[in-house]
Amino acid sequence: MKKAMLCAVAFGLMNTAYADADWDYKHTHQWGSLSDKYAACNSVNQSPINIEGSVKAELEPLKFSYNTMIHAIENKGHTVQVDFAQGGELQLDGDTFVLKQFHLHSPSENLIKGKSYPLEIHFVHANTKGELAVVGMMFEQGAESQMLKRMWNRLPKKQGEKVVLRKPQPVNQMLPKNLDYYRFSGSLTTPPCSEGVRWLILKDIQQASAQQIAAFSKLMGHPNNRPIQPLNGRVIVEN
Repeated sequence: MKKAMLCAVAFGLMNTAYADADWDYKHTHQWGSLSDKYAACNSVNQSPINIEGSVKAELEPLKFSYNTMIHAIENKGHTVQVDFAQGGELQLDGDTFVLKQFHLHSPSENLIKGKSYPLEIHFVHANTKGELAVVGMMFEQGAESQMLKRMWNRLPKKQGEKVVLRKPQPVNQMLPKNLDYYRFSGSLTTPPCSEGVRWLILKDIQQASAQQIAAFSKLMGHPNNRPIQPLNGRVIVEN
């Protein structure tokens, strides 16, 4: 029961971040002073970051078991969030992290060697202790993304609107074949900016068409990316 409550609290923090209306992307530097509950936004292990100066390491292969389906898409105002049925898992550090949701940022929040990408997806996972692992996947402008196409056709236009898919979409189709990645410790990229998040950024860059990127940007009406934060001595590793 205690583990379940911790997991619920962690997931609640993520949902609260998008439900609150007392912060915005125009004043990200003020997040830490808006409320005591956002104090971590001024802490030292914050995300996103510029991924550079990484160190080669013997990282464990990422083991996904995304045997689940996308069943709903919700416009949160600060992002678009995609929810799943139960069944998606990531095995990491000898533990099981359950896939909770993914959401989108445009332009990308994390940079790779100083480069920004027009779109970044965050797959958010939580274990039974309430610890979070976020897998980031970048998109550059190019060919139309078939994995995004069906979702884009059903993007909810108004804040608070939720669309339930009549034909659920398999999640495992979204993962690239190459699962090499960068890893670092960081935080949620929105208030309350809670730290201790395991960040895993996939190296394989996906493609989305100019129209798909523009459609999401138009829907948001503003960039929804937090500026990069100082590393403060953190080490980035890669395989």
